[in-house]
Amino acid sequence: MRQAPPANVCRMLLCRHGATAANEMRPYILQGCEMNGPLTAIGEAQARSLAAALSGFLVAGVYASPLQRAHQTAEFIAKSHQLKVETDANLRECSVGRWEGLDWETIRTKDTEAHDHFFADPATNPHPGGESYSDVLNRAEPTLKQLAERHQGENIVVVAHNMLNRVILTPLLGLSLRMARQVKQANCCINVIEWTTDRAELITLNSVLHLD
Repeated sequence: MRQAPPANVCRMLLCRHGATAANEMRPYILQGCEMNGPLTAIGEAQARSLAAALSGFLVAGVYASPLQRAHQTAEFIAKSHQLKVETDANLRECSVGRWEGLDWETIRTKDTEAHDHFFADPATNPHPGGESYSDVLNRAEPTLKQLAERHQGENIVVVAHNMLNRVILTPLLGLSLRMARQVKQANCCINVIEWTTDRAELITLNSVLHLD
């Protein structure tokens, strides 16, 4: 797997960024595409471990969301391969609208109707003032497919976000998109997807064996 895949396959190592202050809060708060803070010391350590785990792979490109937490994580990986990080706005995190910076209990108690509406079907019901999971899938999946077409016969790394990764991975598990919240994505996890011209196959989900 560390070497280049067959000529008709793009092996995509889809990762989540390292931890931020929002991720480390208890309870954690929602961090969509409006909050744009850096990695914490823990997040940087996770990113270094991720970069070390991927250093033995033959990597042809490193791509990332333009948000600081994803770009910063990707820079650790790109440096070990003497590459530059390429960003794409379509890889940014889901917009959570007016819930940005709030924890779920606060949302449930103070915005009950919107909370229940979203949880009934997050695939089609957006975060209030933000995006649904279908919205995210519709903007991110074509970008990933384009990258896969560009890099047939190569390994690439894509560093994105919790919700974005979930909506890409959920259909590959054969699940309805409304179930995407059940798909776990740890900070600096690795998902391996092999793309061909007509399909994508999930090889590895939420691997964290490289993290302490």
